[in-house]
Amino acid sequence: MSSISTQDSLTAARDLVVENSIADNLEKAPLEAKREPEVNKLFRMVMKHNASDLHLKVGQPPMMRMRGDIQRVKAPPMTQEEMERLLLPLLKPDHRKILDNEGGVDFSYVIGADECRFRVSLFKQRGKLSLVSRRVNSDIPSFKGLGLPDSIELLCNFNEGLVILAGVTGSGKSTTIASMLNFINEREPLHILTIEDPIEFTFTDAKSYINQREIGLDSRDWHKALKDAVRQDPDVMLIGELRDIETFEAAVHAAETGHLVFGTIHASSAATTINRILDLFPPEKHGAIRKALANNLKAVVAQKLLKGLKKPRIPTNEIMIVNPTIRKLIGEGEDMKIQDAIKLFYNEGMIDFTENLRQLVDRGDCDKATALEYAPDPEKLKMAFKGIKVAAAGIL
Repeated sequence: MSSISTQDSLTAARDLVVENSIADNLEKAPLEAKREPEVNKLFRMVMKHNASDLHLKVGQPPMMRMRGDIQRVKAPPMTQEEMERLLLPLLKPDHRKILDNEGGVDFSYVIGADECRFRVSLFKQRGKLSLVSRRVNSDIPSFKGLGLPDSIELLCNFNEGLVILAGVTGSGKSTTIASMLNFINEREPLHILTIEDPIEFTFTDAKSYINQREIGLDSRDWHKALKDAVRQDPDVMLIGELRDIETFEAAVHAAETGHLVFGTIHASSAATTINRILDLFPPEKHGAIRKALANNLKAVVAQKLLKGLKKPRIPTNEIMIVNPTIRKLIGEGEDMKIQDAIKLFYNEGMIDFTENLRQLVDRGDCDKATALEYAPDPEKLKMAFKGIKVAAAGIL
């Protein structure tokens, strides 16, 4: 068993005290685990303690994120030589080239025979290696298992268009999209194509059949994968992260030509998602991009992860579904009114963070203090706890 030290560290993270050393734990591992790469003992430590992330940095002991907090393992600091010995053998030649030329590389790493999958970011900082790795659950959870709003199911029923999952790094966007794709997979005889960097969740064909392509492994780069995608007869597509002009334009083109396209973006809310997309383009193109969004965007799901009472981490969501009113606001640049429009159309399946947080507290999924910490407007949430709703006037 493990216990948590209360001593403060320089970064205010807590030390994770492990009774047995990593080497001792490895001695007790199954025979097949002993034949694995040496670094697997660190990944298995994350699995054993049900942590979400592994952090490795020269000059620090291994660290894990547990229930949202970084905790240090009681072990010697990692050296550059040790990091190179443990981590560089994991890289394929192409990945090693990317690390050397660009200073960082992302890839997926599987423990055992698909026993556990990790999304790995290996990069250089101050000339030395660092690693951050997110544990990806092997099983794809259901909407109910994740605690998502009921209306999330509506977004899986579109025949075409663009659905965007918005949130910061580590907000669970990939898990929510995987759940949505698997919902479609279990119900519709379709071809689902994913383009990812790297692949996170692996799907099992059900009513649909699924092709998953990893950049650098299955395709040379994003440009080639996106160009090939239109020739592969997909009904539903996942285009990883909408990170630049190329990926966004590919997503819109696919949506315009009759595909249902899912993508993720780093944004904090539905309204800021619009601005985040516009920021990819020069100002003279903003009018055309707004028109493309108004015509092709079907929904935005913004998501945050917070500490739960029944589960370690639970999502809170804002869902914007593009109806005629939302379409008009996007096209005319009235983004400031989108938040009120979401409240106005609650009966159509939309929900804002304030109402969703109120529901989470009402269900006993999180406490009021946590909800207020994550609320965009704590005062409005306090009013919602008292049953007071602020009218959304002046939208129509």
